[in-house]
Amino acid sequence: MNTTTPTTAPQFEWPDLITALISGTDLTRDQAYWAMDTIMSGEVSDVVIAGFLVALRAKGETVEELTGLADAMVGNARPVDIPGPALDIVGTGGDRLSSVNISTMSALVCAGAGAKVVKHGNRASSSKSGSADVLEALGVRLDLPVEMVESAARHVGITFLFAQTFHPSMRFAAAARAQLRVATAFNFLGPITNPARVEASAVGVADRSLAPLIAGVFAARGDRALVFRGGDGLDELTVTAPSEVWAVRDGRVDHHDLEPLDLGMPRATIEDLRGQDARYNAGVVERVLAGEKGHVRNAVLLNSAAGLVAFDTGAEGSFQDRMAAAVRRAEESVDSGAARAVLDRWIAHTAR
Repeated sequence: MNTTTPTTAPQFEWPDLITALISGTDLTRDQAYWAMDTIMSGEVSDVVIAGFLVALRAKGETVEELTGLADAMVGNARPVDIPGPALDIVGTGGDRLSSVNISTMSALVCAGAGAKVVKHGNRASSSKSGSADVLEALGVRLDLPVEMVESAARHVGITFLFAQTFHPSMRFAAAARAQLRVATAFNFLGPITNPARVEASAVGVADRSLAPLIAGVFAARGDRALVFRGGDGLDELTVTAPSEVWAVRDGRVDHHDLEPLDLGMPRATIEDLRGQDARYNAGVVERVLAGEKGHVRNAVLLNSAAGLVAFDTGAEGSFQDRMAAAVRRAEESVDSGAARAVLDRWIAHTAR
């Protein structure tokens, strides 16, 4: 991730920025950066924060604005040092379909296939069990010092950056967001604000209109990414319908339609993917990693393949061919026991 801090420290005025947004004028990247950086400093009142967020949402965010906001958030995050290429697999949430933790299982599968995974996540917001909830139910300890978080990436091949730990300045916007009780830019900044500044991301979005914007942020940074939305509304690649994919590489965004039937995966229903609480979903993780066949496994393989395609620096062959090859790698990770071994090592490492 190549985030950019303005070379100078331009000073803007909140009334000017909010007035511009109300009139439908887009902010520059520097203006958006300044706004978020100032919010993260704790110097902005709840009224101004709320006014800014509502005006921005009403106008509609642009790639430049999201990039500026995200770069400022990353700049204010707690530093973490994880050298080498790394991958994040995450969803925006908000689909309200309460599926099992597909991206969490996919993160383990990708790590088992050799990718270094740095998952940025939090507890459940719109679902019954977020990534943090299910990992804790599996026995992974998340309340770790930074050194242990970094060590897990080096020695296990996967680690978890708890958003509430690594973005402490977010507390300054908490009251305004809680009082608003409407979706704002903060609701979908998570996937583009990994504090480890990963080079590759696989991101599911529930709101289709956000997909090209988030892909545009990755393109502006020069990152590799697959951004996708299931045709059923899932913030995952789904096996109940075709999905749309925005593939980002070398500053370019290409749009693809992905049909799981073409990859040999039979059609499922949303009920086949439905989850429950963290304990139930943890049991699903255990069964999938043990090799249980079915629609959940297929969804995990599909999303794992997206992560592996994003992580790989090479881009030979068609998108369909690369996805098919990555599905086979994901199958090997599960069926060989490699993904399960990653989870076992992670549990042991964080228990020290």
